[in-house]
Amino acid sequence: MRTTNKHLEMENSGIRPVHQDKSEPSCVSMKSERSMGCPPKFNGEAFPPGYRSVNKEISEPSCVSMKSDRSMGCPPKFSDKGRLPDHRVQLESDRETGQISWKNNQTISIRDKDNASQVYNAVKTKLKMKFQCLYEGTAKQGNPTFLNEIYTELYITEGESEDCNEHEVRQIETQSRRTAMEDTPIKCSDIFRSLPEQDKPIRTVLTKGVAGIGKTVSVQKFVLDWAEGKENQDIHLIFPLPFRELNLIQDQKLSLLDLLHIFFTQTKELDISSSQYKVSFIFDGLDECRLSLDFQSNVRFCDVTESASVDVLLTNLIAGNLIPSALIWITSRPAAADLIPSECVHRVTEVRGFNEPQKEEYFRKKISDQSLADRIISHLKSSRSLFIMCHIPVFCWISATVLEKMLSGAESGEIPKTLTQMYTHFLIIQTNIKHEKDYEKTVKDEDMILKLGKLAFQQLVKGNLIFYEEDLIECGIDVTEASVYSGLCTQIFREEFGLYQGKVYCFVHLSIQEHLAALYVHLSFIKYNINVFDLVNKGSLSRYFNFVKYKSSKQISLSNLHQKAVDRTLHSKNGHLDLFLRFLLGFSMECNQTLLQYLLTETGNCLYNKEKTVQYIKQKIKKNPSPEKFLNLFHCLNELGDCSLMEQIQDYVTSGTVNKVKLSSSQWSALIFVLLTSEQEMNVFKLKDFVGSQMKADTVLLKLLPVVKAYRSAQLNSCDITDEGCAALTSVLRSNPSHLRELNLSGNKLGNLGVKLLSDGLENLQCKLEKLWLRYCEITNEGCAALVSALKSNPSHLREMDLSWNKLGDSGVKQLSVVLENPHCKMEKLCLSSCDVTEECCTALASALRSNPSHLRELNLSWNKLKDSGVIKLSEGLENPHCKMEKLWLSDCSVTYHGCAALASALKSNPSHLRELDLAKNKLTDSGMKLLSDIRNNADYKLETLRF
Repeated sequence: MRTTNKHLEMENSGIRPVHQDKSEPSCVSMKSERSMGCPPKFNGEAFPPGYRSVNKEISEPSCVSMKSDRSMGCPPKFSDKGRLPDHRVQLESDRETGQISWKNNQTISIRDKDNASQVYNAVKTKLKMKFQCLYEGTAKQGNPTFLNEIYTELYITEGESEDCNEHEVRQIETQSRRTAMEDTPIKCSDIFRSLPEQDKPIRTVLTKGVAGIGKTVSVQKFVLDWAEGKENQDIHLIFPLPFRELNLIQDQKLSLLDLLHIFFTQTKELDISSSQYKVSFIFDGLDECRLSLDFQSNVRFCDVTESASVDVLLTNLIAGNLIPSALIWITSRPAAADLIPSECVHRVTEVRGFNEPQKEEYFRKKISDQSLADRIISHLKSSRSLFIMCHIPVFCWISATVLEKMLSGAESGEIPKTLTQMYTHFLIIQTNIKHEKDYEKTVKDEDMILKLGKLAFQQLVKGNLIFYEEDLIECGIDVTEASVYSGLCTQIFREEFGLYQGKVYCFVHLSIQEHLAALYVHLSFIKYNINVFDLVNKGSLSRYFNFVKYKSSKQISLSNLHQKAVDRTLHSKNGHLDLFLRFLLGFSMECNQTLLQYLLTETGNCLYNKEKTVQYIKQKIKKNPSPEKFLNLFHCLNELGDCSLMEQIQDYVTSGTVNKVKLSSSQWSALIFVLLTSEQEMNVFKLKDFVGSQMKADTVLLKLLPVVKAYRSAQLNSCDITDEGCAALTSVLRSNPSHLRELNLSGNKLGNLGVKLLSDGLENLQCKLEKLWLRYCEITNEGCAALVSALKSNPSHLREMDLSWNKLGDSGVKQLSVVLENPHCKMEKLCLSSCDVTEECCTALASALRSNPSHLRELNLSWNKLKDSGVIKLSEGLENPHCKMEKLWLSDCSVTYHGCAALASALKSNPSHLRELDLAKNKLTDSGMKLLSDIRNNADYKLETLRF
């Protein structure tokens, strides 16, 4: 996936396609005429087609509103002359061509409503104008960004329907290093098209992805391409119906046709249920749904003209009872994906975030000063947890906002190294923006933070991302101040308008809501001695929106608050408090206490025994059998600065629990994150710790490839890995950067095919592998030839190779000897025990020792039928004064006295290097052993170990 910075800032700052009144398609709504300043110029005109101004009652300038379909309201009333009010832009169709065009102060009409093609054109034009523009959170007010100018194909992959039950468990940082080899990429435009190996048609698609990953933008691009005539022209009509908008009419009873007429008035005279029309419905944001989607209900609807509640209409449409031929596309965060039964879904896909190169690409595009961009990238890379978080584009945007100011000197303080620090700095910066904009000081910063925090917490507990007027009122926020709040923290809180001018609200991103919610809970304790969780349990939280009026007389400890927060998070069925908990624990750190002083007049005292909280979390880890729950506790330890995170992970893994539990893909990703974010050295990774009866070793290896890449040594021996696993490892060997230097695949049935696949990675110049073990891998001279070819292409890195107990034969060893002769070959240790080698190959090995004598230090030829003739030939290479051989194993090689004599002669010619000689299980005779024993006992020789 390649995605520009603007595109990803938009998606991840909560920015959605801008929508306008039902009466005319448009792009961006200016919330206040004062907020617009000087209108931007478009081809000499003040506004581009589709723009209009909307007067608000508030006096303060505000941010630009992201309007959605539900903001379109009732169709405007036409005057007798068919004119709309001034400042509007209308559609007009040409009588002869049927084309729709924009005219100022002209009647909007479709001459022949029975002409389906004109309806198509009207809908396409409406959707084009609605979806062609984006508004970015950091753009200047009033400046639109056109999608086609900044969009690069998002990375969408085929998923498994069985994973619909998984919660993202803070996937915001766990999906970062999954490789393309695991997945089948799907273009956005091909979302309904079957893959070559799939023979069944696809009707319903469920696309999952964490908050801010690009789901809404994918939908927008799909619709825009269709509206512009570029893609999917076999579809006659597309109806984007976001759940956020459908929530606003959830209490109404209406037919499916009535529902569509609310959003698309152009279709009133069209029978969309007719088989002659191919239509598609797109339901974006299932996680925002407040409808009761009961697919088990016996209420069955097949008539598009029959009235029912909105949730019944949707369930019947998705289930295929209403318009069975309609294509359905649903997007959702993973937490809510299981609201749709798997039998109703024909394809599950997933939208991914940045890969490693794209992370850097984002910052280089975002930051104009390339030197500063390099410093930002370098800082983020210095913290594994932060850099992995950059997989989510919104975190890149937040990090760029914070680090650009801090590293350029515009802001002071310690450069953030944890999530809590980064988000708190971001909150400080956004609060300062309020002062720069010179808003009326009707609301104090501290009061604003407490009220927004309470709203964030209450809705988080309820699992809501979208809020309504009653939610704000409950938190002490006057609805007339809502736009002021939006202006105070433009990139933290956004106001949107729905159908019939109903107002809905949301934070720019879920992680910002979680941060504010945690700050609210923390402040309620340190300032007012309140444990908010006690109030939640008693159902009395709404009473205390103003803490000044309430202060608990009962003294409680911060550790007690943390323990209750941990317990409540663990009892959460879908993990929706996971990231909140990490922020809450992070606020107890001294560095974050210092930061809070920039926001609050009084921060209270926060002295407590951190170790008590750490130990409590560790106890929960030991007792909790659910990986999806205990893994987040490791994140919490990391936020608290506990250095034993990796030790705890290894304790859990080695206890045998992980490899006995069937993990979902999200849970595997969470485990990957924990392994990768440990601050300890990543030395040895053992695949056996993760392979159990639930999943094949190849499958586990595919999931853990990022870990293999990050560790120095990967012990994959005796795990039943096949050529499929070798193909996956090839990507690791080719990747740059890769920390992998040692790879042990011994005891796996790789065969020649597996070794050939592995060799494709070894020959790549990016490969820095130094040690390779392939014992007992069923390799013959054919596989050996592939290894030789790879080593010829890239001879300078591999230092050690073990091919013991494979049927290489003399021909295979002869091929290896050619590589050893190469002066660029740096091989230091070669193990060829029990490889069906005879004296025939010894001539080639001796030649290699003479041609390139300075590198090979250890050679194991045990359990081969070399005989005396072979040892005599080998001794000719050993006697070269440039030979640096230090260890030689010749156990059970049919050696007698004559072989001993040859070795003794070679050692006398070159006495200074050989330190260890193994001749066990040979018929040496006493006289042969005496020859070598005398050399070992002679101080002029270096021979230290001699085995008979």
